[in-house]
Amino acid sequence: MTHTYNIAGMTCDNCKSKVENALNTIDGVEATVSLNPPIATITMEKHIPTEQLQQALAIAGNYTITMSNLAHNHQTSEAAREKASVEHHTHHSKMTMAVSGNTKGKYYCPMHCEGDKTYDKPGNCPVCGMNLEKLVELDTIPKMYTCPMHPEVIKEGPGSCPICGMDLVPMEPTDTEENRTYLDLLKKMKIATLCTVPIFIIAMMEMLHNNPLFQIMDSSKWNWVQFLLSIPVVFYAGWMFFTRAWKSIITWNLNMFTLIGIGTGVAFVFSIVGMLFPNVFPEEFKTEHGTIHLYFEAATVIITLVLLGQLLEARAHSQTSGAIKELLKLAPTEATLVENGKDKVISIHDIKKGDLLRVKPGDKIPVDGKIMEGTSTIDESMITGEPIPVDKKTGDEVTSGTINGNRSFVMVAEKVGSETLLSQIIKMVNDASRSRAPIQKLADSISKYFVPIVVIIAVLTFFVWAKFGPDPALVYGFINAVAVLIIACPCALGLATPMSVMVGVGKGAQSGVLIKNAEALENMNKVDVLITDKTGTITEGKPSVEKIYASNSDENSLLQNIASLNQYSEHPLAQAVVNYAKTKNTSLIEVKDFENVTGKGVVGTVNSKIVALGNKKLMEQVNVVVSDDIENRIITEQKLGKTVSYIAVDNIAVGFVSITDAIKSSSAAAIKELMRQGVEVIMLTGDNANTAKAVADILHLSSFKAGCLPEDKLKEIKRLQSEGKIVAMAGDGINDAPALAQSDIGIAMGTGTDVAIESAKITLVKGDLQGIVKAKNLSHSVMKNIKQNLFFAFIYNVLGVPIAAGVLYPTFGILLSPMIAALAMSFSSVSVIANALRLRNLKI
Repeated sequence: MTHTYNIAGMTCDNCKSKVENALNTIDGVEATVSLNPPIATITMEKHIPTEQLQQALAIAGNYTITMSNLAHNHQTSEAAREKASVEHHTHHSKMTMAVSGNTKGKYYCPMHCEGDKTYDKPGNCPVCGMNLEKLVELDTIPKMYTCPMHPEVIKEGPGSCPICGMDLVPMEPTDTEENRTYLDLLKKMKIATLCTVPIFIIAMMEMLHNNPLFQIMDSSKWNWVQFLLSIPVVFYAGWMFFTRAWKSIITWNLNMFTLIGIGTGVAFVFSIVGMLFPNVFPEEFKTEHGTIHLYFEAATVIITLVLLGQLLEARAHSQTSGAIKELLKLAPTEATLVENGKDKVISIHDIKKGDLLRVKPGDKIPVDGKIMEGTSTIDESMITGEPIPVDKKTGDEVTSGTINGNRSFVMVAEKVGSETLLSQIIKMVNDASRSRAPIQKLADSISKYFVPIVVIIAVLTFFVWAKFGPDPALVYGFINAVAVLIIACPCALGLATPMSVMVGVGKGAQSGVLIKNAEALENMNKVDVLITDKTGTITEGKPSVEKIYASNSDENSLLQNIASLNQYSEHPLAQAVVNYAKTKNTSLIEVKDFENVTGKGVVGTVNSKIVALGNKKLMEQVNVVVSDDIENRIITEQKLGKTVSYIAVDNIAVGFVSITDAIKSSSAAAIKELMRQGVEVIMLTGDNANTAKAVADILHLSSFKAGCLPEDKLKEIKRLQSEGKIVAMAGDGINDAPALAQSDIGIAMGTGTDVAIESAKITLVKGDLQGIVKAKNLSHSVMKNIKQNLFFAFIYNVLGVPIAAGVLYPTFGILLSPMIAALAMSFSSVSVIANALRLRNLKI
């Protein structure tokens, strides 16, 4: 069994090694640990309690291990599947299509103060005090409905009762955590507004020479009215700000709520003391009537305005994760199973590999698979970003979440659950949207010192005004110090990067560009060299045999030999030869001693003869003699842009196979645009120099290298990186995986191998170089948006704090009310989020 665990406390590669070694000392455990993300993948012969794993880590250092929310890979037996099917309705809450594990009840800080850390319960971030956001639930748990009159009727999705016809109702509440948070804030906002407006009116009326309110009651009684009305605002609507402020102080994680709590708390306590014990204050604080000017209106208005900011943020937060929610909507809940010639509607969770499924016109394709019977057009725009429907025929692959056109077809399920492309896309988008971009370090560094500096500035403001300000100097000092505390907003600074990253990653997914993490999104903007493979990257990756040349032997016999040999290879060129043999009705025979020589070709024994098929390097490796006639014919084919594989039998070249692979129609335009943006495009291919040159000439490439083995591509990338270049590598094959991992930005074609996609930081779903242009444009726009957000955050504070302190008063007579400061502080965060949301309308 294999499980995934989160590891806390690792900070470097040395930590990673310690943890890995410690876990591997446990009998029956085979552990692999990664630093980013900090997880351990453990294969164990029998279940080992987490406590035992923790004991081993405690010896190695201050490390903590907890069960991850990543899905466990497991196979269920037929009996278990049948049981699951029977229990489908009664235990519906246990049924999930795991994407990144069960995230139900998981919460995270939108400012990512502790990286990817999640919490089991809602509340406030222990570091910055922000409302924890609920993770978008990646498990597509079916919503179950029942009849209020016939509870035995249970069905996925809404509808009517088959017995009485009444509308079915949800078995569980349907409002999301986000809605609950928003509604809770809305309720507090209504109460705060209801109480604050009268307080504000009473306070403003005091500025009138003949205050009409004094005809009803004197000022001391109106002060009591303000006090009573302020109690619900402070102790209900705004109490969360004070608890967050207190927590931030005792943990010394100073944040925006520290400033709000101190500012409003001082104003509120000052007002109570001034109302009850006016004589303890100096004369400067007293009005002409001998009373103390109170600040209940300042405290309540500030709380109400900050609450308004929180309310707007809660609404905006739900929009930033909109891309993930839209992707989740693509996942169907039901499928039509073809069993014994009959159609049967089943849950998406009951589909297993090999099942035959009927997809009707307009239906969403339930899982990844292949068309077995029929033809249709498929709308794949939600996966690839391309609006034009794609024609599909028997044998073509189809993807979960895409929409069938106007014809019905039967498909075979090949990938289900977490294996489907849609599931992988959702997981990748969700993980990337919560990752941290390197530019975030700037904001983190500033935020660390921001609050203490603001508190110091507020204290200095009070003393400067008290000593040098006009009468009443102490009052001016008090008001301006509170304004300084309130206007400062480290929240906007912390939100500047993660909001843009979240929206940008989602936008990329909708356009067929999957980004693994925020670092890749940022670095893509810096790329100045693109290394690209040829087959499957620049070309279609669907090679076909154009002809087979046999010098002295029978062509059909030669085809049988090389097709039999290639049946054991997964290389696209090998598959092309096998497909060609099938069209010629050539039977395949047994091969012995098969060997796949990476980057060169294949060798094996067929009919007691050693057959080799591959490039010139393979011929040299196995000491094959190549005649001048064959060599010249091969060169002629290569100059036409064909890929040519030598055929040798018993160390003598007896012919060749000429394979053509069309250049993608979009490759030339994409490469031209990248070069216009200053990116040098270099093609590294395992193909021969003549074929590579023919392709390079068509695409007007400035540089290319032919005959490259995987290690050659790796060395070339390292060489460019040593020159200070930021290198992106685009590839689709297993042999590209090392180069993809070494490059600064690995870009995998979604049409390629799983190994290549796993090694890459960006995946292009459509497998098209135009996707690199999209990724580059997206990266540029996101980085520009982040810098705009940082500017907004900085400008509010750079201008706001000095104005609140009163620097404009000596010259212009301008002071900033704490209430105006609160309004500016709230809208600084909202403006950052609103600016990030503009990325949703970006055209890349």
